[in-house]
Amino acid sequence: MSKLFEPITLGKLTLENRIVIAPMCQYSSDEGKATAWHHAHLGQLSFSGAGLLILEATAVEAAGRISAEDLGLWDDATEAAMKDLITGLRENSNMPLGLQLGHAGRKASCAAPWIGGAQIAQSAGGWQTVAPSAVAFAQGTEAPEAMSLARIDQLKKAYIETVRRADRLGFDLLELHGAHGYLLHQFLSPLSNQRTDQYGGSLENRMRLLLEIFQEIRAEFPVEKPIGVRISATDWVEGGWDLEQSIELAKALDELGCSYIHVSSGGLSPHQKIAVGPNYQVPFADGIKRYVKMPVIAVGLITEPEQAEAIIGTGQADMIALARGILYNPRWPWHAAAKLGAKVSAPKQYWRSEPHGLKGLFLPE
Repeated sequence: MSKLFEPITLGKLTLENRIVIAPMCQYSSDEGKATAWHHAHLGQLSFSGAGLLILEATAVEAAGRISAEDLGLWDDATEAAMKDLITGLRENSNMPLGLQLGHAGRKASCAAPWIGGAQIAQSAGGWQTVAPSAVAFAQGTEAPEAMSLARIDQLKKAYIETVRRADRLGFDLLELHGAHGYLLHQFLSPLSNQRTDQYGGSLENRMRLLLEIFQEIRAEFPVEKPIGVRISATDWVEGGWDLEQSIELAKALDELGCSYIHVSSGGLSPHQKIAVGPNYQVPFADGIKRYVKMPVIAVGLITEPEQAEAIIGTGQADMIALARGILYNPRWPWHAAAKLGAKVSAPKQYWRSEPHGLKGLFLPE
């Protein structure tokens, strides 16, 4: 029996297998509203046979977008567009759907990556960014506005309002984005957080905002539906956020009833020095898993079925997440099931595509 294709339960949500489609920004929205691109992009991924599909980082307020083309869920217009998208996905696939709640903080107001990804100045059509402290992301970029306590309170209300909208839309799961150098990660890291109030200084203070927001959205979202958190386990910069601090955060989240932790790394500083290679982030997931009861998701250059099977089989993580790999091969779970002697869901319209030597590969959705 393949461990990768064993079911797993998060709260009261049972996933058919341990393969998660990670949130992947598409920079293709219209003032925060989902477009035809999202219908096509997410539609094909919903046919992949993965256990869970998490939509891209979705801004809880307009100022929290990485780019002007980011997906959002902050008003009636963005909710209506999202409803059309979710309705279409549900009509054709039973795959559970999650939503990642995001705010870019000082990494907002940027161009799409295919046109360079650089920050757009306010004078050129960008907007004022916010952060824990008025520390720019990189030399030559505009400094963010340090958030007042009143602005932090406004942010919390934005998260809660987005969660209410997500619940109305019927999402099965939420993921709080605390990774990749975005706002909640900026509060965690001493490199970006130079505050002297209750949200800065000690590790306890730097973790405070993420933990408070988690508790507030947990109280708002139905108790039977899971909420997980994505973190960067390290900044890859000396003196920054690291695995030891990540373990403390994970233990605190575990105590608060977090449903899972999704372990990535980096993104906070242009000075990061990352040793990239297959499984390069898996040791962080493994290190955290030793200290928590909740399931742990590993991610990062996991490209081969046997590689994913080994991660789950050896207990380094409970699930694996695919991003660029499943963009390159949207049927990755089908091929993995074939290699590992497992079965995978597929739409009935595709059942005839089963290779002759693999009859019985597909499960009906």
